[in-house]
Amino acid sequence: MILPIYTYGQPVLRKVAEDIPADYPGLQDLLKDMYETLTESDGVGLAAPQIGKPIRVVVIDLDVLSDDLPEYKGFRKAYINAHILEYDETKTDSMEEGCLSIPAIHEKVTRPTRIRVSYLDEQFQPHDEWVEGYLARVMQHEFDHLEGKVFIDRISPLRKQLIKGKVRALLQGRFRCGYKVKAAVKG
Repeated sequence: MILPIYTYGQPVLRKVAEDIPADYPGLQDLLKDMYETLTESDGVGLAAPQIGKPIRVVVIDLDVLSDDLPEYKGFRKAYINAHILEYDETKTDSMEEGCLSIPAIHEKVTRPTRIRVSYLDEQFQPHDEWVEGYLARVMQHEFDHLEGKVFIDRISPLRKQLIKGKVRALLQGRFRCGYKVKAAVKG
């Protein structure tokens, strides 16, 4: 089932998400719905807060990029109770990011190119690993959602000032996108 994506201004996007137990009700259906929603909205990552659930669940599908990044052919993975343990600040990269919860706004964000993460996979097997490159960027973006953050929190004060009108329009529901949303309309 395709779920609506909560847009900027929805309170759930500012909550720190909770870990879930192995017997979380309907988890497999939730993951299936999240993948379906992600595919329908042409995204590469989706965090549970973006569909209104304050839980630490993320799905990432990088297969859509495999023409340009062949190493991601068939890459489709769920991250449960995900946490970033360490940032390797020795090398950073600046790249334009967008977000399904912030339609029509794209900004350059500087992030470390390598991070250490812990998570459970779909079988609730624990993982603790270093991740680098584009996957590390996507994980940082999605895992930020689990901490109540969005990518525009990571841009300079000047850039925030310059996009203020776009953010205001988004909060007022004045935007277009090609997928189902649950807007946070404020007068």
